[in-house]
Amino acid sequence: MGTNLYELFRSRFPADRSRPFIEVPGGPVWSYAQLEAISARYAHALVAAGAEPGDRVAVQVDKSPEAIFLYLAALRAGTVLLPLNTAYQADELAYFLKDAAPKVVVCQPPRHDALQALAADAGLDATVLTLGADGAGSLTDAAADKPATFVCSDRGGDDVAAILYSSGTTGRPKGAMMSHGNLAANAATLHRIWGFVPGDVLLHALPIFHTHGLFVATNCVLMNGSSMIFCPRFDADQVLDLLPRATVFMGVPTFYTRLTASPRLTPDLCRGMRLFISGSAPLLVETFNAFRDMTGHTILERYGMTEGGMFTSNPLAGERKPGTVGPALPDMDIRVTDESGRVLPQGEVGVLEVKGPNVFKGYWNMPEKTKAEFTGDGFFKTGDIGVIDAEGYVSIVGRAKDLIISGGYNVYPKEVEDAIDRMDGVVESAVVGMPHPDFGEAGLAVVVTRPGCPLSPEQVIGDLKGRLANYKIPKQVVVVADLPRNAMGKVQKNVLRETYAARWASQLEKAS
Repeated sequence: MGTNLYELFRSRFPADRSRPFIEVPGGPVWSYAQLEAISARYAHALVAAGAEPGDRVAVQVDKSPEAIFLYLAALRAGTVLLPLNTAYQADELAYFLKDAAPKVVVCQPPRHDALQALAADAGLDATVLTLGADGAGSLTDAAADKPATFVCSDRGGDDVAAILYSSGTTGRPKGAMMSHGNLAANAATLHRIWGFVPGDVLLHALPIFHTHGLFVATNCVLMNGSSMIFCPRFDADQVLDLLPRATVFMGVPTFYTRLTASPRLTPDLCRGMRLFISGSAPLLVETFNAFRDMTGHTILERYGMTEGGMFTSNPLAGERKPGTVGPALPDMDIRVTDESGRVLPQGEVGVLEVKGPNVFKGYWNMPEKTKAEFTGDGFFKTGDIGVIDAEGYVSIVGRAKDLIISGGYNVYPKEVEDAIDRMDGVVESAVVGMPHPDFGEAGLAVVVTRPGCPLSPEQVIGDLKGRLANYKIPKQVVVVADLPRNAMGKVQKNVLRETYAARWASQLEKAS
């Protein structure tokens, strides 16, 4: 067996390939035999489109079983998957295409012409194929007459399997390079420590363009050779309907706040469930306690990021402490350092640094940034502020880079500020994260305009809606004469949070 990640998955598939892999609620069921055949045909189609091992394949498509088969096809062909949020707009996509230079782009059918134009503007000799939510499109057409078998490209553990972009604090998105070995190591560890067994059924309601839904949830199922119920999106009522047929559920805190708002959530409804997992954003202790009270189940919270999948997890068997993300995974080292890089004693607050086989190889086309984010002894600086207690449990107490996590998605203020600052009449802006009852956090933009400029908060939001993904758009905008600064001229974002806390709360109350 080679080190291509697909080969690892295939070694774990059930002997009876007719067993189910993906079921769409109210729709068909795809077997492991179909997984192998369709992903093989897609792999042939990628090769026919010009993709060679190491080439990037950019994918911006709706969640569907075929999208998972495309992920596996990219692995089999030895290409590098570039999953893109379906909410990304033209300006964002233009950057990704120019930076990653994909050989093949697969998009939603209505976006074909726009992506073709963006690829041409980027100077790419790229083939643009389509894949719809129903599985139809030029990719499926191109694959229809291809063989149902495919010899996996020989990939080493250090070869890149995927590049996942996250917005940079400097406004320039960074592409985290995840190798076959990185993904394999994390999948094997999570499958083991979360106790997956042959009869497990995962209820999958996450998006599949980032780590949580694609590499954590899906890879655990593939490692287990079991099945998942594949919801197109999270809908609380649908999830409640499906819980009796599942054993494992993974979600972001927003999912759990919405589930606990329903009187339907009861111990009887969850009697067949063995595990609820939460991540991608801090879970409020109130939500943790409410869920336990309503269901009898204790949510297992864990911690990770794009640059390495999962780093810590509360235990499957043992105390799951509210407000913590558990100890380091068995194959991970985690420590806390001060601003100078000095390792701090247990119990002191500082920057979390991690080291392990799943930590990414570096940032695509950013060697200097990569070098700056790793210590001399190989630890990755997460940028998150945390503390480790006497029992090894990690608590996240802040974020060093002003990162906002809204509904489980990362929002970097600098990227939003850059978009606002390009608007006519804007002098400067500052975006801060504020508490939100549904999303955990959301953005507040404080904007300074030129004298006499009639720019309104509604206009700012309206302009952003055509340029940024919706989850990045601030929930509120305030237009002011100037921003508070310290003696060094740095904007005091803590002052902005304090100044507008009452206004923020009042507007949220009105909106509800």
